[in-house]
Order: sequence, then structure tokens, then C-alpha cells
Amino acid sequence: MPVTIKTTAGYLYLDSWVMANIIQLSTQRFCLRFLNRNNDPCGRQYDQMTQAARSVTANIAEGAARHQTSREAEMKLTDVARASLHELAGDYLNCLMSQGLTAWPLGNPQAQTMRAMRLDAPNYGPDLLHDASAHVLAQQQRFAGWTDSADLETAANAILILCGRLSSILRKQMAHLLEEFKVQGGFTENLTAERLTTIKEKAASEEAPRCPLCGGFMVKRMAKKGRNQGREFWSCADYPRCNGTRAV
Repeated sequence: MPVTIKTTAGYLYLDSWVMANIIQLSTQRFCLRFLNRNNDPCGRQYDQMTQAARSVTANIAEGAARHQTSREAEMKLTDVARASLHELAGDYLNCLMSQGLTAWPLGNPQAQTMRAMRLDAPNYGPDLLHDASAHVLAQQQRFAGWTDSADLETAANAILILCGRLSSILRKQMAHLLEEFKVQGGFTENLTAERLTTIKEKAASEEAPRCPLCGGFMVKRMAKKGRNQGREFWSCADYPRCNGTRAV
């Protein structure tokens, strides 16, 4: 696969990034409504929940931005986002239980309605950041009847459901990244392949000798160790797959 470096703004189109922003906005509003000096005198719960929500969004964006240069880093950052999401979900569950409340059962009508709702596909124009932020706000408003509720039980349960949906999206996203890596390889592998292609093309243009083992073109290299250290020799351009050599 050819190595290309393109824009890193592709994360703006991801459902995971859109949903993460909805959760982050909803968390900021939830904390402002329900956390106060009586139940969070030092503001630690506020900081923990808002920072966990931010971590989800930020790591999805940073991971997607690494897509072209490190699939490994992309998967690790996406997994960090998933871990932060589960931390946040735990805080919402604790908020409910601290009030003697439970998470909605699977058969709850409001829960079923929210789970059936799907995000609209983004339709961005040239003004990418404006269009993306407008899209996120429009999607957030679709859930606002629950997430912005003045009733803690409703708001916390609604955001818990969104956390569960995002967890499923991230799990599928990571599975897709793994399959993509199996087929296309990573940045380092593709970079090496590009370099070998360039070396072979250069050897062909310079009419280098042919390898005695595989018949491919050879390139000049310098011995780095051994009794011939510092001396040039012809080496197969397909090294290390082929170890053919010739004396210069």
C-alpha cells in the first residue's frame, strides 16, 4: 500500500467522535445541574466526570489522526477512549445508586426509544469545523429531552445508555482497524516497501548486476562489521528475503 500523508480531520466524520461529543456536552450540563457544594464540596467529582468525558473525545480524535502513520498508536488511543468511557459510565451508575436509584431495565420504554435512535450521517461542506460543530449540536438536541432533564434519574440513565452505545461503536471500530491492519499492514511496513521499490528502480536505471540467487537487481552496500568492514559489495535489492551477494 503506497504511503500517503493526508488531512487528519477525518475523525470529524466518525460516529464515535460525534457520540463522544454528545456525551461530553451532556456530562458538562449534568455536572452543572446536579453537583454542588453539598454533594461535591471540593469539586473533585465534577472534575473527574468532565475530564473523563473529555478524554473520550480527545483520544478518539488523536487516535484517528494517527491512522496514516501508526495503526498501533491509533488502536491504543481508541482503547484509552474506551477505558475512559467505562470510567465515566461507572460515575453515572454511582450517582444513581447514591440516591437509591438503579439503571433502567432493558424493557424500560425510554431506554428502548433511545436505543432505537440513530445518528444522522454528516453532510459537511468546505467550512468543515463550522459544519461539524453544527452537526454535533443538532444530534445532541435529539437526545436533550432525556440528557438535559431536571430529573437526575432520567438524565443519568440517558447518558448511561449513550455510553453503552458508544462502547459498542468503539468495539466495532477497533475490530475494523485490526482487520484493516491484517490486510494493509502498518506505516513502518509500507514505508519499508516504498524504500525497497525506490532502491530497485534506481538499481534498474543504473544497470546494476543481477543477483546470482534470484536474478533480481543488486545495489551497492557497505559492510558494517566483520573482516570486510568498510568495504563495498553488491547485495540483492530484495535483502533480507534474498542474501545474494557479489564482489565489487
